[in-house]
Amino acid sequence: MPLRVALFQPDIPQNAGAILRLCACFGVPLEVIEPCGFVWTDAKLRRAGMDYIASAHLTRHANWDAFRAARPERLVLATTKGAVSAYQFEYHTNDILLFGSEGAGVPIDVHNAAGARLRIPMRPEARSLNVAMSAGMMVAEALRATDGLPQ
Repeated sequence: MPLRVALFQPDIPQNAGAILRLCACFGVPLEVIEPCGFVWTDAKLRRAGMDYIASAHLTRHANWDAFRAARPERLVLATTKGAVSAYQFEYHTNDILLFGSEGAGVPIDVHNAAGARLRIPMRPEARSLNVAMSAGMMVAEALRATDGLPQ
């Protein structure tokens, strides 16, 4: 199973579209854990994803339990509460990089289910990065670290 990205109940269609485009460009499957905070067919999602949507490998899951039943691989959660830097972590080629919703992150049971909790190092006074930017940084690093970058 290849490296994957999972979005937990995304709230903002433009971010989901940008991450869908990111995944299409890097050949990384995207898993969306519903419910979403928007209608998936929203024009804003299509605008951010542009014509890359057709080349993306997308799987939608009705909820957290359905996702875990289908994807038992190690979860690597991106969180501002992570103790380990995303740049000092030993990624596996079959990891699932999990990103929480923009408004709420992930609930404690999802946080606890993660096999690793990573943070992107930044200045102490900075609160967080945009989820699409975080996904881009971590996907690129995970692919680089596992020799999975496209040629």
